[in-house]
Order: sequence, then structure tokens, then C-alpha cells
Amino acid sequence: MEDENRFITYQDDPVIQKRRWIILIVLNLFTFMSTLDGSIVNIALPVIAKQMDLTVAEAEWIVTAYLMTICAAILFFGKLGDIVGKIKVFKWGMIIFTVGSLLCGLSFSLPFLLGSRLLQALGAAMTMANSQGIITDIFPTTERGKALGLIGTFVSLGSIAGPSLGGIIVSGLGWEYIFLVNIPVGLIAIVIGWKVLPADRTKLKVRIDKAGGLLFPLFIIALFSGLLLGQQVGYGDMRIVAALIISAIVFVIFLFVEIRNPEPMLKLDLFKNPLFSLSILCGFLVFVANFCFNIIAPFYTQSILNLTPSHAGLLLMLFPIVMVIVAPLSGALSDKIGSELLTFAGLVVMVIAQVGLARLHSGSSIILVGSWIGMLGLGSGLFQSPNNSLVMSKVPKTQLGIAGSINSLVRNMGMVVGITVATTTLFGVMSNLAGRRVTGLVPDRPDLFLSGMHVVFMTSASICLVAAVLTGWRLWSAKRTLRSEHLRSR
Repeated sequence: MEDENRFITYQDDPVIQKRRWIILIVLNLFTFMSTLDGSIVNIALPVIAKQMDLTVAEAEWIVTAYLMTICAAILFFGKLGDIVGKIKVFKWGMIIFTVGSLLCGLSFSLPFLLGSRLLQALGAAMTMANSQGIITDIFPTTERGKALGLIGTFVSLGSIAGPSLGGIIVSGLGWEYIFLVNIPVGLIAIVIGWKVLPADRTKLKVRIDKAGGLLFPLFIIALFSGLLLGQQVGYGDMRIVAALIISAIVFVIFLFVEIRNPEPMLKLDLFKNPLFSLSILCGFLVFVANFCFNIIAPFYTQSILNLTPSHAGLLLMLFPIVMVIVAPLSGALSDKIGSELLTFAGLVVMVIAQVGLARLHSGSSIILVGSWIGMLGLGSGLFQSPNNSLVMSKVPKTQLGIAGSINSLVRNMGMVVGITVATTTLFGVMSNLAGRRVTGLVPDRPDLFLSGMHVVFMTSASICLVAAVLTGWRLWSAKRTLRSEHLRSR
């Protein structure tokens, strides 16, 4: 089953160990760009819609198509990485993403732009699916938490920094440059990557799971179409209900096929490890909560606090800035004291921050708002790195590709679910108070938005609280087991 170089591993190779931090830089560059391109486009949609004469619903597909394609393809590329080599798939992903970015910047119509976004998303999925597996392969266990922490930092930095960076680029250069800026960075990373990335040494000799490879994208398309279109037409629409029912049926069939397949695309045995499953679930919940913030905060800072887009962007940048500082420290600390305590502490801080955000109003001071945003970044930074380390440390080497792709899939699905939870909750509360269907800000009625915002942040605080309770239970169980083993040894 395995075609593995058994004479020397990456971690025993002195040449590769000298290059490991340069390799990490290459991985982080594409991690940042591919994640950033999922959120940076949002702020450019009004400009793109005006230039291409698109409706809001049509323009939203520029974002949706990218996220849907990543989620649909990421498991396939994770499995492909285990079969043909994670580094080989990552290298080709770099090229495809960069070419797709170039075509996006040159787009002159919606069909051309959507096609370019699909190509860009395929490259992003190839890099996302295999970056964490490459790190786990190359870095020794004493540094793995720090390395995964850095890649986790760039993931969150890319997902959260999109609106503020996008606003600066669009206002200064034009919407095309939110894509074209990837070209020089991508080319530099490709040149360096081809020199420093080693040849693959761990592969599986198995067949591609064709049935799973077709069923899973169908499930994602039906699910995302139902969730995202439901925000526009309402979830009572029979077409939306049908899409969600189809997604559930296809998912059940997918699981049935994968259980019976001796060489499945998604190895369900991974989820038998409770530590892996719980870490994946908590990671999903945190991204749902963070994207509730990501959707609501720009409206609050600009429409309620009346900040300019640039000042609002600077205020919101507190989240990724704090994360950039905390996540590597948290990852390094997890290598020394373990990950369970840090993930629990991070989630508790996030709960407190979300409750604080839920208490903001139109007269809140900038210092208070910034303090809660910074605290949310602190909690997220404490959580992400150790949680990534927990996920990847419980997986056999031959399954690192698929494990990394599952982690990335869960992250992207958390983004979409977070957007859906935030907008559905916000507009639901606003519509109930206004006595009519509301799908946007109501002029001269900031109270409607604030009421909806308070419910959204309390919802996201509850989501983080569930993750904190689960993590706290895991921490308590681990300590009890160690205590029992210690007493037995005596």
C-alpha cells in the first residue's frame, strides 16, 4: 500500500531541515492569498456590479462560486496528495491559482470572471488541502505546533483582513488589482518553492474514489445553493427546501458509499479518534462564530458608528494584528505544555469577547469597541494553532493529505455557515421588529440593526460556549486519565 522512502525521512534530512522555515514561508504565502481571496472580493462587489451592470444577486456569485468550488474539490485534492504526493499537488496548485488570478484581473464579463474564479479556486483547493500535511511531514514534533500555528495565523489573517485590505486596493487602484496583486507574490513563491520544496517520499498506491469524488461536490453544490439563495428568497421557498433535502440525501448516500469502499476518498476511520473529531468540530464552530463577526462588524463600524471605510478598516485590523502576535506564541507554547489547555482558554476568551460585542450600541467608544475586537483576536489566536496541532498530530503519515483537506474543508464550510447564520439572524430580527421583510439596512432606524446585531453576537457567543464546554470536558477527561494512570503506577 505504501511507497515510502524508508532510509531517511524529511525530519532526518539535514538539507530539508535547514530549508524548513523557507518552505513554511512558501506555504504561508499561498495559504494567505487563497484564504484572502475568499473575503477580499466582498468589498469590491458594488464596484464590479456597477461596471459590469450586474444585480446584487449576480455579483454575489463571484464570492459564492469560489467558496463552493474549494469545498467541493478540497477532499479530492487531499486524497490525490496522499496518492501522487502532497508536494506535487501543492506545486501545481500554486501555478493554477496564479494563472486564475491573472485571468480574474483581465475579466471583462461575468461569465469570464466566474470561469476564472473557478480556476483560481481549484488552485486554492490544491494548496489548502496539502499545506498542513506537508508541515506535519517536514517539521519535528518539537516545532510542529509553532509551524501549524503560523499557518493558522495566515489562514485567519487572510479570512479576516480581506475587507480592510480590499477597500484600500479598490479605492486606490481598481477592483482588478485585488486579483492582480497575487501575480508578483505568486511568481516569487513559485520560483522559491520549486527550489526548496523536496520530492515526495510518502505515497499510497490506491485508486481514485470516483463515486465519492462525484457525490461530494453534488452535496456541496446543493447545500450551498440552498443556504445562500435562501437568504435572498427565504427558506420557505420550495426550491430552497428541495435543494436542502437533496443535499441531505446525497450526503447520506456519500457516507454509505464511503463506508463500503475499501479505498474511500474520505477515510471515515479518522473520525473514530475522538480527539480528532472534537478538534475538527471545535474548529468549525470557531469559524462560524468568527464569520458572524466578519459580516456584522463592517456594517456596525461604518453605518452605526459613522466611521469612514478606511478608519473602519483600521479598527477591524485589530483582530488579525492581535492574532498575528498571539498565534505563533500559542503554537510554540503548545509544543511545551500541550494543546488542550490553550484551546480551552482561547474559547473562553472568545465567549467573553462575543458577549462584550453584543453589548455595544450607537454611543459606544472606539476604545471599547477596539478592546472587544482585540480580545476576539486574542482568543482566536490562542485557539487556532493548538487546535490545528491536535488535528494533525493524531493522523498516520499516509493520511496527512486527507486530514489537512478535511481541516481546510471544515474551515471553508464554517465561513459559509457563519455568513448564513449572521445574515439570516440579523434580517430575521430586523424583519420581526419592522413588521415587514427586511434584507438590508433601514434608513433612520439604527435600532433595528442594533437589535439584530445583539442577537447575532449572542448566538456566536453561544456557539463558542458549546465549543468551550466540549473542550473543557476533554481537558478534564485527559487530566482524570493521567491521574488514574499515575495512581496505578504507584
